[in-house]
Amino acid sequence: MKKQPLIVRKMNDVRIKHKLMISFLLVVCIPVLLVGIILTAAFRQNVLNQATQQTLNNVEKIKKQTDDIIRMPITISDKMLFDNALRSTVNTNYESTYEAVSALWEFRAFKDYMQLYSEINNIRFYTTNQTILDNWEFIKTSKATEEASWYQSAMGEDGIHWMYMKDETKKNNNYLSLVRKIPFPTYRTSGVLVIGINQGKLNALLSQEPFDTMIFDDSGYIVAASNPKQVGLNLTNLDFSSQLSGKGPGTFEILYEGKRSRLVMEELTPQSSRNGLRIVSVFSIDSIVSEANRISILGLTIMGISLAIAFLLIYFFSGLLATRMLLLNKNLNKVAMGDLTTVATVDGNDEIGLLSRQFNNMVVSIRGLMDEVSESQRQQDQLELRQKDIKLKMMASQINPHFLFNALESIRMKAHVNGETEISSIVHMLGKLIRRNLEIGAGKIRLKDELEIVRCYLEIQKFRYGNDRLTFNLELDPNAQSLEIPPLIIQPLIENAVIHGLENIDEGGCVTVTTLLQDRVLHVQVSDNGIGIGEARMDEIMLALGDMDDEQEYRIGLRNVHQRLVLLYGQASGLEIKSGGEDGGTTITFQIPQAQGGQEDA
Repeated sequence: MKKQPLIVRKMNDVRIKHKLMISFLLVVCIPVLLVGIILTAAFRQNVLNQATQQTLNNVEKIKKQTDDIIRMPITISDKMLFDNALRSTVNTNYESTYEAVSALWEFRAFKDYMQLYSEINNIRFYTTNQTILDNWEFIKTSKATEEASWYQSAMGEDGIHWMYMKDETKKNNNYLSLVRKIPFPTYRTSGVLVIGINQGKLNALLSQEPFDTMIFDDSGYIVAASNPKQVGLNLTNLDFSSQLSGKGPGTFEILYEGKRSRLVMEELTPQSSRNGLRIVSVFSIDSIVSEANRISILGLTIMGISLAIAFLLIYFFSGLLATRMLLLNKNLNKVAMGDLTTVATVDGNDEIGLLSRQFNNMVVSIRGLMDEVSESQRQQDQLELRQKDIKLKMMASQINPHFLFNALESIRMKAHVNGETEISSIVHMLGKLIRRNLEIGAGKIRLKDELEIVRCYLEIQKFRYGNDRLTFNLELDPNAQSLEIPPLIIQPLIENAVIHGLENIDEGGCVTVTTLLQDRVLHVQVSDNGIGIGEARMDEIMLALGDMDDEQEYRIGLRNVHQRLVLLYGQASGLEIKSGGEDGGTTITFQIPQAQGGQEDA
C-alpha cells in the first residue's frame, strides 16, 4: 500500500470536530478576511484614483479657461507693436499742455479695449517722453520706475512677461499683469505696455472648485485662488512650498496643513511669453477616503459578526456529530467482539441516523449469512464442476488459426502440384491476407505493410473479376516505405472503390493508389475510374462522415476511416472525396502530418 503524505497521516489522527474547525478557519475565515482587506484597499484606491482624475480634469479645464482669459491681452499687446497711433502719440514732443491733452484725447484705443473686454482691468503705457501728460494710461517713467525689477526685465528681454505687480492707478493693489516692451525703431525709443488682468474673472474660475486650487506666477505669488484669503501670498507662506522645489507638472503626495494630501500641478505658458503660470490643486487623502473607510469598517464588522456566528454554529454541530459517531463506534466494537445481538440506537434522519439503520441491517445480514455458509460452500463445489465442463466445450468449439493457415497451405500445395499455379497463388494471397489482418493490433504499422495488404486484396479481387475487368497500380514513395500509419486506413477505401465503383463495370476498371511524402506530410490518394457518385449521393456521404449513428454498409468503412483520421490528426486530415458525377471516376485523398519513419535501410 502506498504510504500517505505526512500531513494526511497527521490529519487522520485529528478528531472530526477539530478538523471541521481547522477547515473552517483555513477555507472560510482566512480567505474571507483576506478578500475583505484586498477589496477594501482596492475600493479606497479606486476612490482616490477617481478623485485624482477629477482633479486632473478640473486643472486642465482651469488651464484652458485661464488661457482663454489672457489670450485677449496677448492679442492687444501684439496689435500695439504695430499701432501707428500709439507710435505717434508716444514719440511726439509736445510744446504745450493743450497739444498734449488733445493728442491723448484723440488716442482712444486703451479705453475701447477696456470697455469691450471684461478680462482687462487696466491698460497703461510707461514712456520716457517727458513732454507727455500722465493720465493713468500714459505714465512718464521716473528713476524709481526705471530701477524696478519688472521694468528692467521688460526692457532687457523682448516678449511677454507675466508678473504679479502693483497697479498705481488702482490704489497700488496687486494684479496679474502682462508686461511687454514696445519698441519704436524709427525713433530709437521704446516703452513698456502693462495690461492688468481682471482679478474677479480669475477668482470666478476657481470659486466652484471642490478642492483648494490656486494659480501662481514663476515668482511664487498666488494670483488667484479658490480661497480668496490666499491671493497675494507667496508659496513660501504655505507649508508645502519646499516639497514642490524642483518639480514640474505631475501628481505628488505631500503634507498640507499637517495632513497627507495629493497635489496636482499643471503649467501654462501662453503664446510669446518668457514665463508662465502654474495651476495647483490639493486635496486631503483622508477626506476623500473617509466614506470608503466608513463603508469598509461597516462591511468588515458585519463580516466578522457573521464569521463568529458561523464559527459557533460549526462548533455546536461538530460536537453533536462527534457524540453520535462515538455512540455508533461503541456499537461497532460490540459487533467486532462477536455480539451479533447489538442494536444501534442513534436517532435522526441525517446521514449518521441512516448509517445507524444500515448498521442494524448489516448485523441482521451477517447473522443470515453465517447460516448460509455451508449451503454456499456446497453450491460453490457444484459451480466449479460446471465451469470445468464449460471450459471443455469452449475448447472443443475453438478453431486454431494455425490449423486454418496450414489447411490453406495444403490446398495451395495441392493446387501447385496439380499445375493450378493461379489458384495456388490466390490461395497464398488469401492466407497472407488473413494472417496480416489477425496480426494487426492497436498500434501503427508501416506504410509498405499496409500497401501489401492492399495488394493481396486487389490480387484476390482481380482473380475474382478477371484481368479485363480489374487492374490496379500501387505507387509507393521510396522515402515513405517505413512511415508508421494507423492500420487498415487504406484497405477500406480500396474495398469501397472495388465494390461500389467497379461493381457494374464490365471491363477496363482500374484502381490507383498514390503515396507522396512532402514536407513531413504523407499524402495518400485512392482513385478509380468507376461509375462515380451523383451530387445528391455525394451530399449524403459527406453528411454521413460525421454521423456516428449511420449504419448503412456503404458508408460505415468511409466513416470509420474519416473519424479515425480526424481523432488522430485533426479535421484537416479527414477524407476529401471528389467525383466526376455522371462522367464517372472517384478520388479520395487524405494526409497524415508530422509523419515519422522513412526510407528503409538497405
